[in-house]
Amino acid sequence: MDLFHWHFVDFAFNLGDFSHHSITILAQTFDDVDLIGDMEEAWKNFVETGQCWALLVGVFVGYAFKGLTNY
Repeated sequence: MDLFHWHFVDFAFNLGDFSHHSITILAQTFDDVDLIGDMEEAWKNFVETGQCWALLVGVFVGYAFKGLTNY
């Protein structure tokens, strides 16, 4: 199932006698957009993989280290 498509658009323009410039624009179009569902899935993955505990431990250790090095 293809959820998004890539589009390339080329623009060429002339700015003077000897200069020729080209710009390529890359765009995406999404077919199925469910922001709330995607956020729920990301949060569930964040909790199931234990990354939330790693974040909490990191914040605690960082705060403790700051307290030990701050005088």
